[in-house]
Amino acid sequence: MDWHDSQEQTAFRSSVRALIAERLPERYRAFARSGGPGERQWENDRKSTDAAARQAAIDWHAALAERGWVAPHWPREYGGGGMSAMEQAILNQEFADAGAPAVGGSGVAMLGPTLILHGSEEQRKQYLPPILAGEATWAQGYSEPGAGSDLASLQTRAVRDGDEFVVNGQKIWTSAAHTADAIFALVRTDPQAPKHRGISFLLIDDIKSPGISIRPLVDMNGKHYFNEVFFEDVRVPAANLVGEENRGWYVAMTLLDVERSNIGGAIGAKRTLRRMLGIVRDDPWLSRRLDSSPLRHEIAQRFIEAEVMYQLSLRIISMQNRGQLPNDEASMAKLFNSELSQRVAQTCLQVMGLRGQLTEGDETAARLYLGMVPATIRGGTSEVQRNVIATRGLGLPRG
Repeated sequence: MDWHDSQEQTAFRSSVRALIAERLPERYRAFARSGGPGERQWENDRKSTDAAARQAAIDWHAALAERGWVAPHWPREYGGGGMSAMEQAILNQEFADAGAPAVGGSGVAMLGPTLILHGSEEQRKQYLPPILAGEATWAQGYSEPGAGSDLASLQTRAVRDGDEFVVNGQKIWTSAAHTADAIFALVRTDPQAPKHRGISFLLIDDIKSPGISIRPLVDMNGKHYFNEVFFEDVRVPAANLVGEENRGWYVAMTLLDVERSNIGGAIGAKRTLRRMLGIVRDDPWLSRRLDSSPLRHEIAQRFIEAEVMYQLSLRIISMQNRGQLPNDEASMAKLFNSELSQRVAQTCLQVMGLRGQLTEGDETAARLYLGMVPATIRGGTSEVQRNVIATRGLGLPRG
């Protein structure tokens, strides 16, 4: 496989870089210099009480909207960029390198493609334009206290009552629910069916509907990113059912098949390592300490691993560009990237020594380390990824 850009790809990469140079707000450039944007940065800024943060979100969204790049993976007929897998990868790579946040959240990344494939024409007309315009963001209501890696065990119920469903239950680890306008959720509509059946996909288009309550889950870094969401007799129009009733599991799997190369993770790891080395070079004490330390070899190993992750990403992109659907390959990339992020954070903490344990400010080595603790849990645990690799990739029997 030739990893060099074609003439067309070179031109596209240049246009992406030009947009970043001309239109990326200084707020996001500053974040990139200090370690990169935070989780759901654009969504947080969009609802921020800080006027400058809100304006940065508006300006960056407008810059992308002018190019049709808000939803690069959507077909053009629905307002998307209609980009090939390789073009999407170039866009993601350049954004990650510049610290430029994606816009639109889960509505753009996940719900839009699902509605395009499984939604009714009325649903597409109602929900896609506000997502593209940045007027509505969506949270994903999947995980529950007893249904994380085993998602099909979910118990949130939706009972049909005339032209409505009545929803009761709880979701957990709901990213950005506190900034979202709406939530799409998997609910159990037939409790007697086998667990992968009897599940439906519902659009709850007002997260402030009566009966919905959101409680923050603050992580060990003091960050509010996750939430618990409770449903108590929440009424949802039956017209908000996506796909067939009791067949929502198969609708939901569409959401998990979007761009899975994780190229941003590889770029982020390299950026973190380069920033750490820059701090070392500017500090005579750290430089002297590192000169005689075996940590030099550990740092070199992290750079090698970051390059391996980059090559894994390119492999997946090449498969997608040929119309193939990565499966165990995507699990390999997810597993390697999540464990790499933890090793990079640990190396940075060791290099910084005692000062790395200082937790004043947001960008210390300790905060980086603490922030990477969930990496091997969220998005599918390392154990689940290894099972996928073993059974689907290596053909081993299930234990």
